[in-house]
Amino acid sequence: MIGYYILAGIIFLVSMYVSNKLKSKFKKYSQIHLQNGMSGKEIAEKMLRDNGILDVQVISVAGELTDHYNPAKKTVNLSEPVYMQRNAAAAAVAAHECGHAVQHATAYSWLKMRSAIVPAVSISSKLSNFVIMAGLVLSVTGSLIGNTIFLVGILLFALTTVFAFITLPVEFDASKRALAWLESANMVTPQEHAGAKDALKWAARTYVVSALGSLATLLYFISIFLGRR
Repeated sequence: MIGYYILAGIIFLVSMYVSNKLKSKFKKYSQIHLQNGMSGKEIAEKMLRDNGILDVQVISVAGELTDHYNPAKKTVNLSEPVYMQRNAAAAAVAAHECGHAVQHATAYSWLKMRSAIVPAVSISSKLSNFVIMAGLVLSVTGSLIGNTIFLVGILLFALTTVFAFITLPVEFDASKRALAWLESANMVTPQEHAGAKDALKWAARTYVVSALGSLATLLYFISIFLGRR
């Protein structure tokens, strides 16, 4: 028990560090204005065209770091700063999200796998904690069904953990595609490319920390279950 709390505390601190580092990196690279003068929207539209993708729309969404690709609606959703600004950070994010669109267009296996389990994960993420707590409460009373419910909750949570790890190669590959295109299409100078690469590196680390945190929690629940048998 104590070991888990120590591990959870370490992961929380690392998560806070990575999150703050990511924000500072994007703030830093937002000061590096692109010599080509293109906005995030224009960068995204060009990358889509260069990859022969003509049925995906680039739109603006509210907030910061809310950028994402929606495969169902076929939209590259860029946060307002990324959509409008003309700097290395905006170029990195815009190209990264288009990297997901390219994955979709080329039937990238890891993206297909992640998309296939999204409906199940959306349900399990809402139910897992409730089912786990219900199972724990019932098992304390000595009810045999409590352990069964607890196990069901663990399996639901395990699905969200699997999803977190499947997300890693999807995100890494999108960044790889983005950086390769930015360089091959001469969209950025060497300095701008270095900034974009560094920004995407820290963005990827947020997914790594999240996956490790989910795994640690899953192992904790499993240890409790095994201890009650």
